[in-house]
Amino acid sequence: MDAFVKEQIDKDMHIKIPHELLKVEYGSIEVNPGMILTPTQVKDEPKLSWNADAHDFYTIVMNDPDAPSRADPKFREWHHWCVVNIPGADVSKGEVLSQYVGSGPPKGTKLHRYVFLLFKQSGKQQFTETHLTNRSGDGRGKQSVSKFATKNHLGDPVAGNFYQAEWDDYVPRLYEQLSGR
Repeated sequence: MDAFVKEQIDKDMHIKIPHELLKVEYGSIEVNPGMILTPTQVKDEPKLSWNADAHDFYTIVMNDPDAPSRADPKFREWHHWCVVNIPGADVSKGEVLSQYVGSGPPKGTKLHRYVFLLFKQSGKQQFTETHLTNRSGDGRGKQSVSKFATKNHLGDPVAGNFYQAEWDDYVPRLYEQLSGR
């Protein structure tokens, strides 16, 4: 997980670097930590897999610590996806707190890091966070995964992965979707 250290994800997101790699796939693309993808390539929800115990519950969070840019992260962290109470590794059976939103870095802001963190829950639990739709950007800025994990007693992430992306011509369509149109 050297790429996490190199890109200072632990420092910027105030987390411990996970020891295990979370497998993230966008169609035929398997994400390697730190690789560069385009918003077009990551517009649809990815497939995730990890070494799960079928009797345990997990939480997945995807955040961008570089909003609106890495040089000026005043909205750190922008929240892209959150699924809780995932039984084993079956994300489709978890409770979606925040519907998936692909990458939408503003034009000219260079590369953003999109970080996936997996937490093992102590059991099935109640979460009080507001459910967020993928038709609005409201409630997604300044969402610290570290504070979320502390509040919900999730401990340190057990697996993770990330890619980097910058603006492409798909981003205006994503912004239109987030405006509720």
